[in-house]
Amino acid sequence: MNDFHSDDSAQPFADLLQANQARATQYGLDVPDGHARRGVAIVTCMDPRIDPLAVFDLQVGDAYILRNPAGQVTDGVLRALEIATNLKGVHRVIIMPHTQCAANTTEHTMRELLDAARGTTTEWDTFGTVPDQLPRLRADVQAVRDNPRIPDTVAVGGFVFDLQTGLVGQEF
Repeated sequence: MNDFHSDDSAQPFADLLQANQARATQYGLDVPDGHARRGVAIVTCMDPRIDPLAVFDLQVGDAYILRNPAGQVTDGVLRALEIATNLKGVHRVIIMPHTQCAANTTEHTMRELLDAARGTTTEWDTFGTVPDQLPRLRADVQAVRDNPRIPDTVAVGGFVFDLQTGLVGQEF
């Protein structure tokens, strides 16, 4: 286990709240209106190995970060992008899945993994797996570009983040 794991089941968030108390003494937010200073929204995976701000050398307040399994453009992501591009100064959208993603599998395989981990069946559920990442990325980029509620002036790019090298590539 890492240093941030709390073994106290009665207070499972104690380590995080303590860290917040220490961090709050240095808190100062200089983006009072909630606009993305650099005009960027990044759609990426929920994988904790990815720090989307660091990938592009951005700071807190520079970009909106939207995360979900495999970094997919879902209905919820499209709604968030509609708000960000029309009201919050976003004029660039990056869709960035990554290599070695656990969601790059089939629904069947994901169900088997979850069933084994939970000891229950997930046959009724879907998990948004992406067995073939590049066609999905192309489709997601096109879905944002084609959305009539997102201005045509918004630049949309698709990139794959390489967990081994830290580089982004494969622009669409």
